[in-house]
Amino acid sequence: MALSQTQKNEIISKYAQHEGDTGSTEVQVALLTADINSLTEHMRVHKKDHHSYVGLMKKIGHRRNLLAYLRDNDVDRYRELIQSLGLRR
Repeated sequence: MALSQTQKNEIISKYAQHEGDTGSTEVQVALLTADINSLTEHMRVHKKDHHSYVGLMKKIGHRRNLLAYLRDNDVDRYRELIQSLGLRR
C-alpha cells in the first residue's frame, strides 16, 4: 500500500522545483496523488476496510487543501500540475 522509497524519489525528482526540494506544493500533491491511487486500488479489493477508508478521505482532503492553496497563489503552476497528474478530467 505505501509507496517505496524509489517510487517517492522518482516522484520528487519529477516535480521538484530545484535540487533538494521535497516540500513544495507540487511535490506534496504528487506524493498524495500516488498514495490516493494506491489506496483506491486497495479499497476496490477490500471494501469493508473502514480504517483505510478514513485514511484515504484524510489524504483526499489534504490534497484538496494544497490544490486550493496553489490555485489561489499561482494559477499557472496549478494548471500545469493538474494537467501532468491527470486530475480534473
